[in-house]
Amino acid sequence: MRRPTPRTRVAATATAAVLLMLLSACSTPTDARPRPTAPGPDGDGVRRPAAGAVFDYQLGGAYRPAGDVEAVSRDRGAEPVPGLYNICYVNAFQAQPGDAVAWWRTKHPDLLLRGHDGELVVDEDWDEPLFDLSSDGKRRSLLGVVGPWIDGCAERGFHAVEPDNLDSYTRSDGLLTEADAVAFARLLADRAHARGLAIAQKNTTQLLDRHGDIGFDFAVVEECARYDECSGFTRAYDGRVFDVEYEKEDFAAACRTWPRLSVVLRDRDVRPAGEPGHVRATC
Repeated sequence: MRRPTPRTRVAATATAAVLLMLLSACSTPTDARPRPTAPGPDGDGVRRPAAGAVFDYQLGGAYRPAGDVEAVSRDRGAEPVPGLYNICYVNAFQAQPGDAVAWWRTKHPDLLLRGHDGELVVDEDWDEPLFDLSSDGKRRSLLGVVGPWIDGCAERGFHAVEPDNLDSYTRSDGLLTEADAVAFARLLADRAHARGLAIAQKNTTQLLDRHGDIGFDFAVVEECARYDECSGFTRAYDGRVFDVEYEKEDFAAACRTWPRLSVVLRDRDVRPAGEPGHVRATC
């Protein structure tokens, strides 16, 4: 996930009026319409998403997609949606917080990154310990855990995998390098392609120029309008970009400026439909 940023208020100006019109025009349709069909596989057997597909981002909990949705991203523990393009979320570069950390400490303590003081190196924003990608041996041992997660995505019928926290090396206190991240990402891409899955680059503009070398097929980005990153991802992936915006003004800017992209407005907690605070709109 993108690092948390402060929320901002939408000013009561003409811009706000435009946003309200946009949101009204993008109101959630009913499920009465027939669902679109997911794209077929390319020549190598991998199904890559279509540019501009209507998208939903359901990491906070799975729910029935609206009738216009063509592609959806869900956690690897959820089920894919028949007839849609399904993206499987995997936290591939950091450990999930809570019980998962205890599991890693018990089963694979040597694969958690430790600082010079012997303590775990933790992403403080999400309370997630970083994986140790610092050697080929460590990376291949990690693949022994993460690889079966990717296999499970394929076995349950997902079309693609979204490995999160590619940029964990930037939070490693200098213990990991860009080369470490690229090497592990390449192992993940090879594993995904071997199972017929496309693989997404998640954020991390620093590695855009390495996307072909790694083997990424498309991108899932958060707040590319806010951070002025949409153009770079659009060029790199020829429009095969799913962009999640969390602020209404950024959503409006993305819809206006990059109409080729698949843009969705979500609440920051990506709550399921029906829960208080749930937000979803598309261009």
